[in-house]
Amino acid sequence: MKDDNNNKLNPTHLNGVPKRAAEIAVEHNRDKVKAIEEEDRKENNRNKPNEEQYSLNDDRRVKVLSPGALVAKRFFRNRLAVTGMSVLVFMFIFSFLGGVVTPYGEKQIFYRNDITNKEYCSVVTNEEFRYMSNDPLFSGIAQAQAYLAISSDQEQYSYNDVTYDIEKLSDDLYVVSVGGKQVGLAYKDIVNSLSAEVSENDFGFVLAALSAYAKGESSFTANGKTYSLSDGDIKLNGEDVAYISRFIVRSAYPDVVLSKRFKTELQEALETGDEDFLFTEDDGEEYEYSLSYDAYRKSYSVKQGKETRVIDQYSPPGKDHWLGTDGNGMDMLTRLMYGGRVSLIIGFIVVFIESIIGVIFGGISGYFGGWIDNLIMRVVDIFYCIPSTPLLIILGAMMDAYNVDPKIRMLYLMLILGFLGWPGVARLVRGQILSLREQEFMTATEAGGIRISRRIFRHLIPNVIPQLIVTMTMGLGSTIIIEATLSFLGLGVRFPFASWGNIINDVNNTFVLTNYLFIWIPAGVCLLATVLAFNLVGDGLRDAFDPKMKR
Repeated sequence: MKDDNNNKLNPTHLNGVPKRAAEIAVEHNRDKVKAIEEEDRKENNRNKPNEEQYSLNDDRRVKVLSPGALVAKRFFRNRLAVTGMSVLVFMFIFSFLGGVVTPYGEKQIFYRNDITNKEYCSVVTNEEFRYMSNDPLFSGIAQAQAYLAISSDQEQYSYNDVTYDIEKLSDDLYVVSVGGKQVGLAYKDIVNSLSAEVSENDFGFVLAALSAYAKGESSFTANGKTYSLSDGDIKLNGEDVAYISRFIVRSAYPDVVLSKRFKTELQEALETGDEDFLFTEDDGEEYEYSLSYDAYRKSYSVKQGKETRVIDQYSPPGKDHWLGTDGNGMDMLTRLMYGGRVSLIIGFIVVFIESIIGVIFGGISGYFGGWIDNLIMRVVDIFYCIPSTPLLIILGAMMDAYNVDPKIRMLYLMLILGFLGWPGVARLVRGQILSLREQEFMTATEAGGIRISRRIFRHLIPNVIPQLIVTMTMGLGSTIIIEATLSFLGLGVRFPFASWGNIINDVNNTFVLTNYLFIWIPAGVCLLATVLAFNLVGDGLRDAFDPKMKR
């Protein structure tokens, strides 16, 4: 009703009417007003039958959220925080579920059949005198003196009271004698054996063959056998047993005898300047050889291409290996999955260790204060002064020296990182408890006779958990970065176990860094995305727990 109506019903305005009668009249009018209002409300309800109606005392009119639901609502309103959470969910699924689904193992090595060039023989064209001795008198310095005498066109020289006579058979062949006995040869043409019946080190055979070759004879006799000689080819009973040439071919394997046909074709390929040539063996099998000149040794290196089973190193991405293979022949995608699992587990365990130690010492320090607080804070200061990076390097080197098992090494790594990281958590908890311990609810717990441990861990610590969760979440990213850095330096997770850090370790090789981007970029992207996501989630939780911090 309007105010003027109410004023009219007020007993003070009813002059000349008894007081009780006026009051009855007012109450009667008020009942009529309420009845009219109720009728209007019912009429409105009839006009809006589908809308749910509430009364002023209906509890459903005000929806009250619990503190946890309110924090969650604020968090999920933050788009960056939700994005970070989505990335983390993907990384967890990728690392933990992916490692189960993938058909490959973390330590599985893959092989492929490849054509590899192996040293087969060496080739040199002889342009200098070689020496062969038949007597101890012609060795060492005596051969050097013979070279000087031949260069000076001397027919005789003396060394160590021994006189050596030099007989010239051709410009490329000299015979050295002592007292009429032939003791050595100086020659440039080489006798190459093709049969076990002839030895290249047989002085008598070599002397007879080279003498006949120098004189242009068609045959010679050595060791009681007569050999035919034609264009440097030496035959016995019509079969090739040796040949004379300055083209020297030495096999890289002692059990491999090189045929004359192979040497001839090889010489032709070298004379025409070919870099490779094909040779068909007598059994019809064809081999490919590559030729390269070694300027230091002044010889040609002949390598034979053979199909060999080798480790599938740095294979590019394909249908079998979506991200290729690394330098150990392991599937990169599988290594990324298992590496993410190791990095995330280490991060969570280290943060858990830091939190447990920090909460205990921070809670005790903040609650008791006094000399206990001073003692614990001085211990915290000492830990802050410890140079963690040099210490980790020293401990890593010690574990290398003692060949610590990779599994035990990971355990030590988590314990060391957790033990070095708790002071920050302790200071946070101490600061929060110092502001909470003087509040009324703590006075009530003390008056109620609740024991001290229960006051700290049931009444104080739960009030610190929001700030602790934010610190732990943001600390996870830092811990993963530290682990990756140590693994990159070879001080963290070691082979055969994978982590994102030791996967990126391959970029120590400049060739891999520039030519095999698929080796280190995926691990770097995973590391960047995970650490960034943890930071975004941490910022979102901080804003959700304390919205005033955004103002």
